[in-house]
Amino acid sequence: MRLENRVALITGAGRGIGRATALLFANEGAKLALCDVDEAAVKAVADEIKAAGGQAIAVVADVSDSAQVDGMVGKVIETFGQIDILINNAGILRDARLVKMTDEEFDAVIAVNLKGVFNCTRAVAPHMIERGYGRIISTSSVVGIYGNFGQTNYVASKAGVIGMTRVWARELGPKGITVNAVAPGFVATDMIRSVPEKVINMMVEKVPLKRLGQPEDIANAFLFLASDEAAYVNGAVLSVDGGLVV
Repeated sequence: MRLENRVALITGAGRGIGRATALLFANEGAKLALCDVDEAAVKAVADEIKAAGGQAIAVVADVSDSAQVDGMVGKVIETFGQIDILINNAGILRDARLVKMTDEEFDAVIAVNLKGVFNCTRAVAPHMIERGYGRIISTSSVVGIYGNFGQTNYVASKAGVIGMTRVWARELGPKGITVNAVAPGFVATDMIRSVPEKVINMMVEKVPLKRLGQPEDIANAFLFLASDEAAYVNGAVLSVDGGLVV
């Protein structure tokens, strides 16, 4: 098992990519601290892991609130004694064209998708530095690299995640901590459930593999970057998009 005796904190763990990552990491031997704002959803994932013989706790926290994040990290340290892996995965959408986007829509996405990554990484980093080991992996997006119509706020947040990843790779690398990002393409999660079928078909047509990504596809990328196999991967942005941008 590639993550045996490791403790992983995963945000946005209640569904989609976060849930798939939690289940995969549990199968690889990790102890899990699962965070989400949806209490019922994140508890259900933790219960599923425990029912299969794994170790997991559920923590309800808003990653945009630094006090809540500090409390969450404290609880994880109190429970497991360490945090080896941080998966910054919590994210929201509030799409609108530039001229119609409100302050509230812009601020909400930046608060969760960008500041949330900052809050969680800042809270966890001292514990990793103290132990001389850590894996920090954040969910960016293909649109954070190439942009997308109607997503000023989301693209800004995901591009910002890439920028912070590269800064932290330089700052934390000498401390034994690798910092990387994964940039998913179109993935079949709750985020796209409201997208019309015609638009989904158009999205699929643009992908050389002719399918949407599955949450497990992204979880597998997280697993690689969290494992010892990726010990010399630092500051990277791994695109998992089925060849969308080829």
